Amino acid sequence: MTETEQTAAPETALITGASSGIGLELARLFAAAGYTLVLVARRNDVLLALAEELRAHHGVTVRVLARDLVRSSAAHDIHEMMLADGIDVDVLVNNAGFGARGPFAELEFQRQLDMIQLNVTALTVLTRLFLPGMLARNRGGILNVASTAAFQPGPFMAVYYATKAYVQSFTEALAVEVADSNLKVSCLSPGPTATEFAARAGTEGSKLLRRTSSMSARAVAEAGYRGWRRGQALVVPGMANKFGTWAVRLLPRRSVRRLVAGLNR
Repeated sequence: MTETEQTAAPETALITGASSGIGLELARLFAAAGYTLVLVARRNDVLLALAEELRAHHGVTVRVLARDLVRSSAAHDIHEMMLADGIDVDVLVNNAGFGARGPFAELEFQRQLDMIQLNVTALTVLTRLFLPGMLARNRGGILNVASTAAFQPGPFMAVYYATKAYVQSFTEALAVEVADSNLKVSCLSPGPTATEFAARAGTEGSKLLRRTSSMSARAVAEAGYRGWRRGQALVVPGMANKFGTWAVRLLPRRSVRRLVAGLNR
């Protein structure tokens, strides 16, 4: 190891939705790898407790930002704070997101708009704001969290499935655009996962969750982190999820729509 390598400051990873589930486990993985962390979520008390855990176990620097990315100005505010404090964000993990189950015409309109704001708009804004700096420094990258929902339309969760299709398509396109750099850009697309998502989305009683087993958040995070480190553009963790995403490409679209509608009821 050269003297420069010995004295180089650790890279900084900014992780949204870091207070629970996949985001929390990704924070633990990046901390174990020695990254300086900026943790973003709504629940300040939970973030503070996580920050103390990561400092104690890994000796890393952790900054907490209690922000609700549903607010249209939140992504810009975060970027401006990083600039003001001289913090270069080397890795951006866009994990924050939520879903809602029910007929599109009956679900609360504002909640669906908030879903688009969080799952799509905030992710896009943060990526656009931080990516130029990563390219200039020629290091780091982006890990976006989508879902196996991205592979097909989702009747009775129409907006959620559509937002995740955007995340996956957007991320795979970016991976090609930055291929000539040292950046790594990956999309993590998990299936059912044991997190708070199902309770918030109202999917706990759906046939999908009754008929399929959920992966642990830790296993999903580990798959995503490994895939990102390898520069894998699309990461689908779990053999059952891999098979499912392959199978829907072979079935007629009409059949896929009916199948998903039945699982989401």
